[in-house]
Amino acid sequence: MKLKEKLKAIKLREKGKSYSEILKKVPVCKSTLSLWLRDVKLTSKQLNELYKRGRERCRYDGAKANQRKRIERTKLIIEEAKKESKILFKNPLFLSGLMLYWAEGKKREEAINFSNSDPEMIRFMIKWFRLICKVPEEKFRISLHIHELHCRKNIEKYWSDVVQVSLSQFHKVQIKPTSLGHRKNPLYNGTCSIVVCNKDLFRKIKGWRIGVLKIINK
Repeated sequence: MKLKEKLKAIKLREKGKSYSEILKKVPVCKSTLSLWLRDVKLTSKQLNELYKRGRERCRYDGAKANQRKRIERTKLIIEEAKKESKILFKNPLFLSGLMLYWAEGKKREEAINFSNSDPEMIRFMIKWFRLICKVPEEKFRISLHIHELHCRKNIEKYWSDVVQVSLSQFHKVQIKPTSLGHRKNPLYNGTCSIVVCNKDLFRKIKGWRIGVLKIINK
């Protein structure tokens, strides 16, 4: 019997160490360790500490596992999108919409957001999201930003007609204070943002962009 190792294991257990912590310092099989420590009684305080550490470790392990899954899923979606880009490359709607999103769209935090004050560009991009990205109608959210000087009652209705999205899917209009130096422009209708909460679509667009760049730079 490994008396030295057994005494070391017992001493560590009496200090409130977990089996996994002891095994790192006493390299024996777990069944042997259980046999050695079966008569060691822990205090209520030690048991509570072990329970807390165990829960924290489970949360940490779960977070790491989820992170690995996210990384693997992201890689898979990007690789599939790169392959798709070869097929979609000759589609003018796909290519022009991708370039516009690359130039004007949000490219961080895995968030889909395209903003512009030009109604024709917004109309074009909502079409791109519908036909190329296959975004379901209920997933669209519209956010409006406008200066106080240009604010009017029918501004939401105006943009709803442009994007053909229900007013129920509009966020509250964000009104910016206007300095006295601004002149009122009756043709200005604020900035419209098309928002889609879909991380997988964000990753797909990234993959499309990488694929298209590879084709162009050949």
